[in-house]
Amino acid sequence: MTDAQTADAAGAIEVVDMGPWAGQQPEPDAIDAHYWQAAAHGDLLIQRCPECGHRQHYPRALCLRCGATPGWHSASGRGTIYSYTVVRQMGLPPFSEKVPYVVALIDLEEGPRLIGNVVDCEPEQVRIGLPVTVVMHRYSPSVAAPQWRLA
Repeated sequence: MTDAQTADAAGAIEVVDMGPWAGQQPEPDAIDAHYWQAAAHGDLLIQRCPECGHRQHYPRALCLRCGATPGWHSASGRGTIYSYTVVRQMGLPPFSEKVPYVVALIDLEEGPRLIGNVVDCEPEQVRIGLPVTVVMHRYSPSVAAPQWRLA
């Protein structure tokens, strides 16, 4: 593995250094800062409620089911494509340089549904129901975003 690629302690989630990102970056707050920090180090986190067991994503201050304070749980990074679209036209940089690209809704094995790009394949290969694995695209030492590869 090179300096540009690392994995979490279990070796399951790859992190690829993408270099500086010209687009907008997340502005972590008290609720989601831990999520973004973990992503930059190769850990995909979801929230799990210690009271009722509900799992959720995106990060929130309260459990959507019972209102308790959720904790963090490392997800496997495995999921299934629920739905997707292929973006073939985009007039705004930096996205205009990346067309065509796939934006997908991914159902994680753990339950929550996430959104992200399906990368490292031709858009025509993507289909609903295909298994995917996460890869973290790191844009700075503190910012990484989950993207998806066909499994």
